[in-house]
Amino acid sequence: MKTLKLVSIAVMAAAVSVPALALDGEALFKNPSKGGCMACHGAEGKKPLMTMYPKLAGQNADYMFAQMKDIKSGKRNNGMAAAMKGIMPMVNEEEMKAIADYLSKVAP
Repeated sequence: MKTLKLVSIAVMAAAVSVPALALDGEALFKNPSKGGCMACHGAEGKKPLMTMYPKLAGQNADYMFAQMKDIKSGKRNNGMAAAMKGIMPMVNEEEMKAIADYLSKVAP
């Protein structure tokens, strides 16, 4: 009977919900396996590789997230969207939100 109690306690402890850890937007932004955003947009999104690439530091997080979603879905297909199209499958929506949140907090 003691074994049954221990198993029950272990099962109950496993069922307690633990808040998910927030994703590290800065790490995702710099991670080559997630597209390597900084390779084109520069460290902290401040100094793009080419003048036609946008500076991302300090931009509105909701706006950046919406742009990434639209590029990924194909809804946005203008400007430099073609350059981003091949990269966007490397990130999911939660990661996009984390990247956008990180960049929105970086001083331009």
